Order: sequence, then structure tokens, then C-alpha cells
Amino acid sequence: QVQLVESGGGLVQPGGSLRLSCVASGRTFSTRAMAWFRQAPGKERESVAAINWSGAPIYYADSVKGRFTISRDNAKNTVYLQMNSLKPEDTAVYYCALAKSGWTVRDGYDSWGQGTQVTVSS
Repeated sequence: QVQLVESGGGLVQPGGSLRLSCVASGRTFSTRAMAWFRQAPGKERESVAAINWSGAPIYYADSVKGRFTISRDNAKNTVYLQMNSLKPEDTAVYYCALAKSGWTVRDGYDSWGQGTQVTVSS
């Protein structure tokens, strides 16, 4: 099974930026779509963004459009989430997930990371 490890979270002031990284083990990363999710305290996990195997974004949640950018580097087995203009409501644990398919995330996910905390506060 592919192991996913997120990093890059932390404490940032409103309006600031962070870049999250998710490194995958194994050889299947480059053939699969990837996604970022987040879960705030007391709330359900929500999808944030997804990207297909070739690097084309599949979707962004309305709440992050224009502020977040998902990208990947298949040579490094890594997917990124660049987060700009952060707001307090972006505070959550962020997770990456490996999709079952290469072009879509509709078929579900095979692996999840352990999460990285992002806190936006002054």
C-alpha cells in the first residue's frame, strides 16, 4: 500500500501563505489522481482540490478558488497545495489522498496521509 506523508503546515497570520507537500512511497503515484482534504474541529472532512495524474487540476472547492493551487511533481512523487491569502476559516487538519484512478477522483481513494495542521490566526 502506498504511504502518504504530509508536511508544511503551521501557524500563519491571516493573509499569509503556506505550501503543503505530500510525498508518496511506491510506484503508483505517477499514474493516479491526488486530492487534498481538510477537516476543521467539529466539522466534517471536506474536499479542497484534486489533480489528475498528468498535472491538470480536476477541481477546487468554491471556498478556495483563486487562493489555493494544487500541483504535482511525478519525478518526486509529491503533490503540493499552495495556499495564499489564508483566512481563519482555513484552519484545519489537511490530508492528502491517493485516488483509485488516474483521471478522476470519483472512484474513491486507496490511501490517506496522517494530516498536517494549518492554523490561521493573528
